[in-house]
Amino acid sequence: MRCSVDNTDILMLGLGLQAPWNLVGQNLDTEKSPHELHLQVAAERGSLYACPECGKACPAHDFKEQTWRHLNFFQHHCFITAKLPRINCPEHKVKQVNVPWARKGSRFTLLFEQAALTLVREMPVNAAARFMNVTDKRLWRVIQHYVGQALTKLDLSALQAFGFDETASKRGHNYVTVFIDMNRKSLPVIFATPGKGKQTVVDFKDFINKHGGESEKVLEVVCDMSPAFLSAVEDEFPQANVTVDWFHVVQLFTRAVDQVRKEERRHYDMPKGLRWAVLKKADGPMTAKQEAALVELDQYDFDTARAWRVKEKLRWIREAKSPNAARWRITNFIKFTLAEIGDIKALEPVRKALGTLEKHAERILQRWSSTYTNARMEGLNSLFKAARARARGYRNTGSFITMIYMIASPAAEILKSI
Repeated sequence: MRCSVDNTDILMLGLGLQAPWNLVGQNLDTEKSPHELHLQVAAERGSLYACPECGKACPAHDFKEQTWRHLNFFQHHCFITAKLPRINCPEHKVKQVNVPWARKGSRFTLLFEQAALTLVREMPVNAAARFMNVTDKRLWRVIQHYVGQALTKLDLSALQAFGFDETASKRGHNYVTVFIDMNRKSLPVIFATPGKGKQTVVDFKDFINKHGGESEKVLEVVCDMSPAFLSAVEDEFPQANVTVDWFHVVQLFTRAVDQVRKEERRHYDMPKGLRWAVLKKADGPMTAKQEAALVELDQYDFDTARAWRVKEKLRWIREAKSPNAARWRITNFIKFTLAEIGDIKALEPVRKALGTLEKHAERILQRWSSTYTNARMEGLNSLFKAARARARGYRNTGSFITMIYMIASPAAEILKSI
C-alpha cells in the first residue's frame, strides 16, 4: 500500500520538526549561486514553550528572527529561518527557548554539525570547510564544542600509569604536551595542553582530579629526561616510579652524533651519504652509498666514527635481560665511552650525553622493571605530525589540540555517537 505525501510533509520529515513547530513557507532563490532554499518555520499562535531551565510550559514573551544553515537540499544550500521566542517563566524569568533542530548558540542545524564531524574525521578541516562552503573558523568552533562536550564524559577513575611527551603544532614552534593512559589499548590520549614545561604536569594533575581520578593512585610515569618534566613529576606525583624510556636515551646519543658530524663536516670532506647512515642502526636497511660511507668513516677514524661507535654500543645495554645485568652494562658502557672519546674537544656533545645518562641511570634502569614504554607515545607523535603536515600546519595551538583529541582520545569514540 502506498501513501502520498506532499512537499511540506517531506521537508518537515527531513527537518525533524515537532510540535509546536511547523513549516509555514519555502522559497528557492535562483539568483544566487549555488541556489539557496529558504524554509520558514513557526509555531501556532498562542503556543506554549518549555522553559530551558525547568521545562515548564510558558507563553512567549517576545520574538527574534534567527537563521540556521542546514544540510543541502539536493544541490541547493538550505537555510531555516524562525522567529525564536523568549518565554517568561514565573521561576526563571525571561529565557530564550531551545529549538529541536539546533543546539543553543549555534547557527548550524544539528544535522549539519553531524555531517561536519563526519567529514573532519576523514579530511583536513580546511578542506571540509571548503566542501561545505563555510569558513574554517566557524567549523573549528563546532568541532571544539563537541570535543569539549566529549571530554567532560572522560572517566579517569582507573588511571594508574601515564606517559607524556611534547610535540609541535608548527614546525619548531608552539609546543603541546600530550598525556596518555598507559593501560588504554586504544585511543590512549587523555589530556593535551599548550607548552612543554612544569606547568603542563600541574594542569594534568588538576585534570585527573576533575575527571573522577585520584592523582595519588598513579604508580608509574614514563617520560623523557627533561629537567622540568622530572621535577614536576617529583613534586606532583611523589608516590610514582619514573621510567625514562629507552627511546629517549637513544635519541640523546643520536643527536650527539649528528652534532659531532655537523661540526666535523666544516673542516673535512666527509663521505657522501654519511648523514643518514650514522642516524640508522648498523644492522638496519641501508643504501649502498650509506654502507660505503660507514666503511670510509671507520677507515679514517673521524671523530664522528667514535661518536657513532658509542651510539651503537647502546644496543648492548638494551639487550640486557635483567635490571642487574643492565646496571652492569651501563657501568661498562660509561667506561667504554670515556676511553673512546678521551679528552677530544670535538666530542663534547657525546660527553654531555654521557653525563645525562649517568645522572638518570636509576630512572633508565626502571625500564627493566616496568612493563611500560613510551613507544606508543612516539607512534602517536608520528600521527600528529602527519595530521599537521596534511593540514599544512594549524592556525593556533587550540586547533592542534582539538585535532589530537579527534585522532587519539576516547572523545573520538564519543563523537561517533553524536
